[in-house]
Amino acid sequence: METSERVAGIIAALKQEYPDALCALQYKKDYELMISVRLSAQCTDKRVNMTTPALFERFPDAKAMAAGTVEEIYHLIKSISYPNNKAKHLHEMAQKLERDFQGKVPEDMELLQTLPGVGRKTANVVMAVAFHKLAMPVDTHVFRVSNRLGLANAKDVLQTRLWKLRNSW
Repeated sequence: METSERVAGIIAALKQEYPDALCALQYKKDYELMISVRLSAQCTDKRVNMTTPALFERFPDAKAMAAGTVEEIYHLIKSISYPNNKAKHLHEMAQKLERDFQGKVPEDMELLQTLPGVGRKTANVVMAVAFHKLAMPVDTHVFRVSNRLGLANAKDVLQTRLWKLRNSW
């Protein structure tokens, strides 16, 4: 069976099983999505969704978060894994958004990755979900499943992402 036929079958099965599949993180704007994705690293979406309402109430935009303190952010996200580093990165991210991007989340992959704490996976999720751009968020799970299903033939996460983009379905 050709890869394209296998992909079509898998996509059809997934669409049937999950017809309304959406991002599990709860957000209202791209700023909130970016923060939620960053917080979800090594943490469940359920925990992030329980934590972010108070965070977004206190810090509704980058300007508010940049004016806040790391300690305030930490207090609101302390139930999330690695809150010390994440609070520091969120504060630095908000400051850079204000300083370099007038408080707006950039719609560019490279610019997103200049923000503290934003790596390739977070940038790809923001590009795909918030901005509806062609982007392939690949984590360890996507990498493993893609290889097992024969959808990719790669040795690591980056190779999987690049393979999928080169061989778009």
